[in-house]
Amino acid sequence: MPAKQVLPGRRPSAGKSAGSAKGAGAVRPQAQGRRRPALGLRRPAGGGPLTRLRRTQRQLARAWDRPLTAYYLIFGSSLLITVLGLVMVYSASMIKALQLGLGDAYFFKKQFLAALIGTGLLLVASRMPVKLHRALSYPVLAGTLFLMVLVQVPGIGVSINGNQNWISLGGPFMLQPSEFGKLALILWGADLLARKGDKELLSQWKHLLVPLVPVAFLLLGLIMLGGDMGTAMILGAVLFGLLWLAGAPTRMFVGVLGFAGVIVALLIKTSPHRMDRLACIGATDPGRNDLCWQAVHGIYALASGGWFGSGLGASVEKWGQLPEAHTDFIFAITGEELGLAGTLSVLALFAALGYAGIRVAGRTEDSFVRYAAGGVTTWITAQAVINIGAVLGLLPIAGVPLPLFSYGGSALLPTMFAVGLLIAFAREEPAARAALAMRRPRKGRKWSGQRWKSMRRRVKRRPSGER
Repeated sequence: MPAKQVLPGRRPSAGKSAGSAKGAGAVRPQAQGRRRPALGLRRPAGGGPLTRLRRTQRQLARAWDRPLTAYYLIFGSSLLITVLGLVMVYSASMIKALQLGLGDAYFFKKQFLAALIGTGLLLVASRMPVKLHRALSYPVLAGTLFLMVLVQVPGIGVSINGNQNWISLGGPFMLQPSEFGKLALILWGADLLARKGDKELLSQWKHLLVPLVPVAFLLLGLIMLGGDMGTAMILGAVLFGLLWLAGAPTRMFVGVLGFAGVIVALLIKTSPHRMDRLACIGATDPGRNDLCWQAVHGIYALASGGWFGSGLGASVEKWGQLPEAHTDFIFAITGEELGLAGTLSVLALFAALGYAGIRVAGRTEDSFVRYAAGGVTTWITAQAVINIGAVLGLLPIAGVPLPLFSYGGSALLPTMFAVGLLIAFAREEPAARAALAMRRPRKGRKWSGQRWKSMRRRVKRRPSGER
C-alpha cells in the first residue's frame, strides 16, 4: 500500500492513521510557520511606554478622522466659548454696572437674553438646507445695506465712543448693523462665486473681482463713515479670504492687498487717534497724557493672573482701572481671574473651532459650502486674533469684541447664526449624513431587536440570539 501523501502546508498526524482520525474527530491542521505560544509566556498587554504612546496616537488619529468630528468640534467649542463668555461678562461687568447705579447682573442679563436669541438663530441655521441659505443671501445683503445707510441719517444713527454705527431700538437696546455686514458679505459673496464657478468664469479677473470687490468696498465705505476701522478690518479679511478660496492669482491677490494696505496707511496717518493707538503697541508705560492707559492696564491684568489666576470675581483691574473690561478687553480679565490656564483654554477652543471650519471647507464638494465655511472661519479667527493681539500688546487696539465671548448682542447674534451655518455644512458631508442616519431609528421600527452602531450596518437579532 503506497504511503499517504502529505499535502503542502499540512503536518501529518503523528501516531494516528487516517481511519482513526476520522473516527475520533479530525484535528484542525495548523498553518505552516505558526506556532502556539508556550504556556506562561504571554506578551504583556500594556507594552512599553513607547508602544502605549503609539497606540494612543493611532486611537486619536482614528477618532480625529471620524466623519462627525467637525460637527462635534464646532458645536462643542462654540457652546463652551459662549458659556464661559457669559460667566466672564458677569464677572467683568458687575462693578461697572454698580458704578452706573444698575444691578450687578444688568449687563449679564442683556447678554444672556442675546445668547438665548442667538441659540435660536443657531438652531434654525443648522437645520436650514443649503438652498435656503443661498436664497437668503440677497435679502440679507439688501437689508444690511439699508440699515447701514440709516445709521448715517441724522436723528436715527447713534454715536458711541466717537463711532456712529448704532441704531436705537428703544430703551437700553441698540443695534449695530455693521456686525451683520460680515454675515451678509459671506452669504452673498459665496453664492456669487459659486454661480460663477459653475459657469467656469472665475478664471477671468473681471468676473472674479466684479461685482464682489465693489460691493465689499461699498460696505467698507459705509462702515468707515461711522469711524469703525476695526469692523472694516474684519470685513477686509473676509474679502481676502473669499478671493483666496476662489483661487485668485498671486499677482492679483498681492495687488488688492497692496491697494488695501495703502488705504489703511492713509486712514491711520490722517487720524491722530489711530496714530496714538499704533504707538501703543508693546507699551509698558501709560506714557504722556496716559495715551496708552488701556493697553498697559490690559498687560497688568494678564501679568497679575499667574498660572491659575486670582479667582473668579477677584479681578482688581475691573474696578475702574481697565476701560471696556467686559467688551474689548474681557480677555485680559479672563487672564487675571483664571490665569494662564484660562487664557490657553480660550485659545484652544478658538483653535478647535477654526480647525473644524477649515475641515468642513476642505472636504466638501459644494462650492457654495466651501466659500461660506471658509468665509465664516476667516471672520471668526481673524476677529479673535485682532482682539487677543491688541490685549497682548502685539497689535493696535481696534475696538472689536472677542467673538462669542465679549459683551454685545449685535456682535453675538450674527456670529451664532454663522456658527449654525458651519454646523449645517458639517451635517451635510456625505459621511456625516450617513453616520447621523445610522444613529436614528427608521420609522415604524422598534428599538428592541436591533443594535445601533455608528458607521456600522444595523444587525437584526434573531429570537435564538444568532445573527
